[in-house]
Amino acid sequence: MTKPALTLYLAAPRGFCAGVDRAIKIVEMAIGKWGAPVYVRHEIVHNKYVVDSLRDKGAVFVEELDECPDDRPVIFSAHGVPKSVPAAAEAREMVYVDATCPLVSKVHIEAQRHAEAGLQMIMIGHKGHPETIGTMGQLPEGEVLLVETVEDVSTVEVRNPDSLAYVTQTTLSVDDTKGIVAALEERFPQIVGPHKEDICYATTNRQEAVKSVAPKADALLVVGAPNSSNSRRLVEVGAKNGCDYAQLVQRAENIDWRALEGIRSVAITAGASAPELLVNEVIDAFRERYDVTVEVVETAVETVEFKVPRVLRETA
Repeated sequence: MTKPALTLYLAAPRGFCAGVDRAIKIVEMAIGKWGAPVYVRHEIVHNKYVVDSLRDKGAVFVEELDECPDDRPVIFSAHGVPKSVPAAAEAREMVYVDATCPLVSKVHIEAQRHAEAGLQMIMIGHKGHPETIGTMGQLPEGEVLLVETVEDVSTVEVRNPDSLAYVTQTTLSVDDTKGIVAALEERFPQIVGPHKEDICYATTNRQEAVKSVAPKADALLVVGAPNSSNSRRLVEVGAKNGCDYAQLVQRAENIDWRALEGIRSVAITAGASAPELLVNEVIDAFRERYDVTVEVVETAVETVEFKVPRVLRETA
């Protein structure tokens, strides 16, 4: 039986970013250095396959430091943690390694500098997301106000409208964030922005790649986890840029084949915490059902690398 023809547009860049790659290496190197178990506060990155793989190697994932014993190393996730967390680890004399993405750490440093200059912070981010909790936790309660939408800007209550600065979560939609920033600048003309865009290069690059492939395809599949902010934003970007059917799938087994009946082209990308192995799994699933032609659509080349902390590079 002849398979129907299908073009797969493979977005590039996609998948792992430098911060995710570094965080995973940190867990693997910690297990290699100190043996299992090594504790990890929160999922090291938001991807079930990655977390399960590290669990098999000896990582124990917990949500709070209270769940960790004093005598085993603990790693803080790539999303960052409030200042109170390393302070508590130090008080218990625990060995800990901070796997916070350096680009998230940059936002933490910005927030601290603005606070030292006497500015109250407004954070553009998603309530309850670990990165937002970590960034807001760099300063005392009330010093960082959260806005999620343009509507929030009109109701946020600030201490002094002339002494404000803003930071953003690194994994937001670039286009949506522009609208919120514009609203902040309109209401608070003196507000101070970051020296360099807070939304990270990987988030921006993956969104630009989706903008390029979305108009070409009948459907867009984003390989990523439901709790991955950057993956969910890729689905939204695809839907806003000409792709009527844009869906998030964790693995090939999650593809809704009935929804794809009659299509001739599919764009595929992956969130920054999704390994390429899962993308290949999706491509193989299409090859089983279609006569597939793969076309790579590359909009940027990434060469960024982040070093792991010195404690893991030192010999015992």
